[in-house]
Amino acid sequence: MPIYKMNGRRDGKQKYRVRINFIDALGKARQVDRVTYGSDEAKILELKLLQEIRHEAPAKRITLRELFDEYCEVRKNEIRESTLDKFKRIMEYHIMPELEHIKLEKLDTRLLAQWKLNMENKDISLHTKQAAFSVFRTLLNYAVKMEHISKNPLVRIGNFKSSGEIKKEMDFYTAEEFKKFISVARQNAQEAEKRGFLSEWDYYVFFAIAFYTGLRKGEIHGLQWKDISKGYLSVKRSVTQKLKGEDRETPPKNTASIRTLQMPIPLKKILDEHKKRWKQYDGFTSSFKVCGGTKSLRDTSIENHNKKFAQLAGVKKIRIHDFRHSHVSLLANSGINIQEIARRLGHSKIEMTWNTYSHLYPKEEEKAVEILNKIK
Repeated sequence: MPIYKMNGRRDGKQKYRVRINFIDALGKARQVDRVTYGSDEAKILELKLLQEIRHEAPAKRITLRELFDEYCEVRKNEIRESTLDKFKRIMEYHIMPELEHIKLEKLDTRLLAQWKLNMENKDISLHTKQAAFSVFRTLLNYAVKMEHISKNPLVRIGNFKSSGEIKKEMDFYTAEEFKKFISVARQNAQEAEKRGFLSEWDYYVFFAIAFYTGLRKGEIHGLQWKDISKGYLSVKRSVTQKLKGEDRETPPKNTASIRTLQMPIPLKKILDEHKKRWKQYDGFTSSFKVCGGTKSLRDTSIENHNKKFAQLAGVKKIRIHDFRHSHVSLLANSGINIQEIARRLGHSKIEMTWNTYSHLYPKEEEKAVEILNKIK
């Protein structure tokens, strides 16, 4: 039930749109949409519309499964499809099997404490447990907002906490390790080209982009040739393969993820060469995917090439996402400030970057003390 900022002002106040999706008493999905001016006025309007909706469709006693279905129906046009799909998978796997038939008013701290205990006993990571808790809390917060329940009982239970679990170290390639890896990838593409296969170049280019830009996998999948111009690369879309059916093309993860990056010379050279290859393809257009042409490379095939190149290069095998970590590690240890790294990664908040990558920054305690020693 978001409030959207729109273009336009009146009497010095910003224009806002208030949109609420809901399920009426007959079980049909409906929407109310209003416009007002001023941030406070928008919040008041949202509350007023919610009251009207509740009067028209009074809260009823529903099960957790019914709440879940309602939430998914309401949110399907408000959040990214991949985000909703992840929400569904976590709910179906970790929460629904145990609690789906429970009426919301019966969902008390005793039941939730038992659910949490059962989760604690599962052989899964702390991160997975916390993700399940977060998703569950979001669903129950929605129930409170829609007045299905008066308060969220999960808050009293509290999220999962570490009990001495050793956090997996973040893997990344050093510059020297990456050189070995990418050299093997290039040699593989050259040998394939001699046999008449140009497609292996796409994998070489994929890993080069991942390391030199820190782009997410889906963002590389979504890159088109029209996004690359005059030494700059623009991130405008993302492609996911985790959803059922065909690939899904969506906007990037958030507004900060829509960004333009200046390319380093090595990557610019790699892409210039690759575009010449693609231009030989009959029917080539600027809308072709940089890696894959008419269709993005398959995730499974990328992973197979990742294993192959690492083994042939004699370096450790890292995850695809760890190429993004490698990008950050190189920049952090070269003194690039956290703001620029956050921008390059497409993070909406610097805190997100710092919480994830602060350990990659070299400790400068001695340098700091040396500076303070000069003040006498």
